[in-house]
Formats: sequence, C-alpha cells, structure tokens
Amino acid sequence: MNAIVKLSRRDFLKQSTLVGGGLLLACYLPFPGAVAADTAVPFAPNAFLRIGSDGSVTIICHKSEMGQGVYTALPTIVAEELDCAWEKVKIEQSPVAPEYAHTMFGSMVTGGSTSVRSEWQRLAQAGATARAMLVAAAAAGWKIDPAACRTENGAVYHPDGRRLSYGQLATKAAKLAVPPQVALKDPARYRLIGRPLARLDSPAKINGQARFGLDVQRPGLLVAVIARPPVFGATLRGFNADKANSVPGVRAVVAVPAGVAVVADGFWPARQARALLEIAWDEGAGAALASAGLRQQFATLAATPGLVAHRAGDVTAALERATVRLEAEYEVPYLAHATMEPLNCTVDLKADGCDIWTGSQMQTVDRDAAARVAGLQPEQVRLHTTFLGGGFGRRANPASDFVVEAVQVAKAIKQPVKVIRTREDDMRAGYYRPCWYDRISAGLDADKQVSAWRHTIVGQSIMAGTAFAGMIKDGIDETSVEGAADTPYAFPNLLVDLHTPQLPVTVLWWRSVGHSHTAFVVESFLDEVAHAAGTDPVTLRRTLLAQQPRPRGVLELAASKAGWGTPLAAGRGRGIAVHASFGSYLAQVAEVSLEKNGRVRVHRVVCAIDCGRVVNPDTIAAQMESGIAFGLSAALHGAITLKAGRVEQGNFDDYPLLRLDEMPQVEVHIVPSSEAPGGVGEPGVPPIAPAVANALFALSGARVRSLPLTPEKVLAALAKG
Repeated sequence: MNAIVKLSRRDFLKQSTLVGGGLLLACYLPFPGAVAADTAVPFAPNAFLRIGSDGSVTIICHKSEMGQGVYTALPTIVAEELDCAWEKVKIEQSPVAPEYAHTMFGSMVTGGSTSVRSEWQRLAQAGATARAMLVAAAAAGWKIDPAACRTENGAVYHPDGRRLSYGQLATKAAKLAVPPQVALKDPARYRLIGRPLARLDSPAKINGQARFGLDVQRPGLLVAVIARPPVFGATLRGFNADKANSVPGVRAVVAVPAGVAVVADGFWPARQARALLEIAWDEGAGAALASAGLRQQFATLAATPGLVAHRAGDVTAALERATVRLEAEYEVPYLAHATMEPLNCTVDLKADGCDIWTGSQMQTVDRDAAARVAGLQPEQVRLHTTFLGGGFGRRANPASDFVVEAVQVAKAIKQPVKVIRTREDDMRAGYYRPCWYDRISAGLDADKQVSAWRHTIVGQSIMAGTAFAGMIKDGIDETSVEGAADTPYAFPNLLVDLHTPQLPVTVLWWRSVGHSHTAFVVESFLDEVAHAAGTDPVTLRRTLLAQQPRPRGVLELAASKAGWGTPLAAGRGRGIAVHASFGSYLAQVAEVSLEKNGRVRVHRVVCAIDCGRVVNPDTIAAQMESGIAFGLSAALHGAITLKAGRVEQGNFDDYPLLRLDEMPQVEVHIVPSSEAPGGVGEPGVPPIAPAVANALFALSGARVRSLPLTPEKVLAALAKG
C-alpha cells in the first residue's frame, strides 16, 4: 500500500513550483500591475526587459492574460533570443504606455489572435539586443572579438571556457550604446521555442496569488451594482429608492448615465437593495423588438441584392447555365460572451489622478475613456491590468462600457468603488455577437463541378459607430464578410454581398468574430453541394483547394488522422470543415451520434492546424481544445433571444455552456511550418459547428441550417426527411 504523505500548505506551495520537470523552479509571478523594483535592475536595454545584478530576467508583458497563454508565449520569444536561464525568468504586466502599443493597431490591445504574430519580431529583437550588449560587455573585459564569444543559459563564454553570468555583466552592459541592428538566431538553434514549456501563470493561479479584477481590495472600497434599462435604447424617467436605502450597508443610490447605481459596503447588500428599487423607464421603440420579427426582416433583406463585398466572374450567367442549382438559407442567433468572471472595474478617483484596476483587453482605449469621464488627462489615469477570467472580446469594447460606468459611479459618490456587472446584468443588457441570416446558392456544371457561388449576408455591423468605423469601406464592414468574401476556394464565379440593418441591440466581436458565422454557412452549404454532386466532401474540397497548399494540407491531415472513409461504429457519423482565419488554417473532423430524443452527442474531434512557426505546441493544443469547447457551446446550446425588447436569457440555467460530460475527445495535429506565425486563440472556434452539422447529416440525413442544433430542430429536420 502506498504511503500517504501529508504536506503543509507551505510545503505544497514550494513543491507546486516544480511541476513540469523543474521548468517553473523559482519562477516569480507578481500580481499583474506590479511595478518593477529598481534596486536589482541595473540593465534595462528596452521597454520589455530588465536584467538584475542577481541574474534575474524580468520580462514586461504588455498583453492581457485571459487564459490564452501570453504570459508564457511572449517571454519565451524574449528568453530564446536572450539565451537566458529559463528558471530566472520573472514576469510583470506593463503599464499603459506608448512603448507597449500594438504594432498593428497603435494602442495597447489584446485581441484578434495577434499577440504572437504581431510581437514576435519586436520581442525577438528585444532579447537579441540585450544579448548583443551583454556579449559586448564581456568581450571588452576579455579584450577579444565579440564574435568569438558564445552565450548559453544566462552566461557569456570565452573560447577558453571562462564564463561571466548576465548578472555579473549587467552593470557594464547598461553603460553601452544600444546597437541599432542585431542578428536573430537561426531557428535551428532554438532551445525554447517549439518546446512544450509549462505555463508561467499556472503557479499563481494554483496557489491563490493571481489577482483577478474581482479580487481587488482597496481601503474604504465600496461595491456598486447598476439597475440598467430592461430594453435596448430605453431611458430613465424616475425612481424611488426608499426601500433600497433601508437595507443595512447601503451608502448611496444615484442616477448615472447607465441607469441607477446602488452603492453599499459589499456586493450582497447592493444587490438586495437594487431589487427593491422602484424605477420608471421610457422603453421607446426598442420594446417592439422580438427575435421572430428580426428573423423575418433579415429574411426579406436576404432575398434582395446587397452591397457587393467581393465579385469574380459573372455569377448570374453562371447560375443560369448551371445544370444543377442549389439554394439554402442559414441563420445563427445573437450570442453572449458569458465570461466566467463577471465584468467588474475598481476605481479610485481623486482630483489630480485616477487609479483603475480591471481586466482589460483594450487598455489605451479604456484609459482614455476614463480620463474623459473623469475630466483628467490620459497620463493622470493609471490603469492596472489584472488577470482576466475570460475575455472572448467582451473586455475589448470600443465603448469602454464597464470602465466608463465605474468612473461615473466613482465621480458621483466621491469614494473608491468597485462596480460589478452580475452575469444576469451582462447577459440581459450587454453586448452580443450579432445574429445573422444568409441566403446562399451554387451552380454545378455538366461535369458536376462548382461553377457559381452566391452568398448574401444580413447582419449588424460591429464597427459602425465606433472608433474603428474607418475599417468600413464602401459600406462593407469587413468583419461581417470575413471568411466568405476571402474564401480560399476556387469558385470561378463568385459574388458575396451584404445588408447591414441598424438596430438598437448593442453588438461586439465575439471569439472569432465574423468567422463564427461564415464558417458555419460556407462549410455546411459546401457539404450540401458535395452530396448533390455525388462527390465525397473531402474530394470536393481538395479539388477547390488545388492551388491552396496550406488549407489543402490541413484538410488532408485531419481526414487522414480521423480515418476518413473508413468504417465507423454503428450509430456514428463523420463531418468535416475547413476554414482559414487570423493567419492560420484549420480542418476539423467531428464524429457524432444521435440520441432518440434528438440530442446530438459529439464523441471525437480531430483537428489539424497550420499556424506557421510554433512557440509552444502545448499552448496551441490547449487553445484548439478551448476553441472547440467554446464553439460547441454555441453549436449545441447558445442563443440570445428577444421578446418585447427584452433578452430572455439571464444565466447558465437558460444559456448553458458545454458540460464536462459533453466534451469530446480532441486530437490536435500541428503542421510543421516555417511560415510567419498565425493566431491560435480564435481559429479553433469556426470549423466545429459545420463539422458537427455535416456529421449529423452524414449520419441521419437531417440538414439543420440554423444554430444551435437543439433536439427540437433535429427532430423537425428528421421529420422532413
């Protein structure tokens, strides 16, 4: 019988840092927002790197860690070029400053699956520059050519074997001029990049040190919740707070632009008091909104030509000549982000400055918005980025809604305050992935080849009315048509057009943005075309991707690993989908079964990804698993619906996420590549819904063209035959 060893909490914390074969030994991860101490940092060659006299290496991370692994991936790039000892690496979250602006967007942003692909070159240069300066310092002391030296594991080596550690060289290196240009490593010499290193943020999350927004505490901090309009676009007419003020612990009830804020000593009394408010709203035209009416409005628009997003050849003529014509309509609902950590923001506002603690994906925008509301200059606002308990785009809002609201409440009560949006608050009065309605048609020629493809898309613009409205060109919001207008498939005649209705429902990017709906439509309908042509779905895709080696490569890899074409167990079906997004190429094969009550069960997903150069294969596998789980939640369950202008869902009881017993076995296969890195945080989401829908059709003959794939829809499709 094995001995039982009892560990004290202190022993557990010590030993937990050894997880991963010692890679995390002595790893230090302060709370995000901590400021680096100057005492042990004699060498700071750039904004991203500090090397102490003790040999410690502090890497400043300017991206938000929300579970996607940037606190490991980005330091790996720096450490690789620096040739430092991995166990010496420390991480600190950057402040909001111009030095940390996104290389694509010009401000601090974490989103669009861009962290690695936008920062690889800059961070590699940061590490290589520091290494060159350390080598120069050592070579000067030894009076030899720097080219004769080598670096390894945090030290510079003389040809005769002598060594000087980076800590010993830090002070001397700090006195040297920063070289304008340095050579990067040959990838053949990588010893960290490409390896499955353990995540550096895990120990703090295991031992409780990690600080999320909800964890923030400040002296005299109060907590507020806001009663928001029940209908989009409604305005406050008046309120009675007598009953709310009678709740012990309530400090104030004030009107703010977002609604009525109830401020108390803690969350629970604030929430109790809010329920006692008597509020009169002017609901306005938004009270007439209903999902059924929107569907009809969108369907009517889809039957008419929209603004052209992409045109190739003559679709009308090709469809007239086609020997077989197919047409279908697809739809997907509004979706909530449903982050595990509800939105929150802590504000300490003073006359001469403001401190904000929150999990932000868009720090510069949020800081500047806070400054405007507070009547301060941006440099007077210090935004401290905490860990994010999920983002999915919700914490990257150009309107900075949850930050602005918190500053407004702090300004009204003149005390530090944490404003919390409950899950119900954000699900019923938040921002959503738009709902979409698509009409799509295709023609087959006499050889059963696709000769025409027309795709009409109807849905709200995410960019309209925001600081990103400049991305709308000739009326086309590219996020509305991405994945459709830029399809890699070789359709000889192609037309993609768009209708953009204006509605009071607030919308925002949601993990994978436009690809979350275009992949479902394109890949599902392509499956319909294959079956109509009597062609295997993989064969048709391979033909259409003949001149596209990367998407064709993941198609063939996924099909091979899934055993495409081989017999399945009784009662199982396979479906495939291929999609390109955020610089990466994916194919997924889903294996499903169908229960008598119409419930779809997904048993296995084989995923192939070509994301270019790989920093950490474990992170890529984790993000594919995460994206598949996120996508399955939407494919099987997710829907925000409206009735009398009100969102009908409020929490996980009526907006369910994928349960553990629903999670399929996931296999991830990474294509070796020397191409530029692509994104991995979002590309795993788009292919899973069409792969499952296609598998359902292969199994049962039921084609469901609207999400989610509820038992009711499946049974109705089966009844149609």
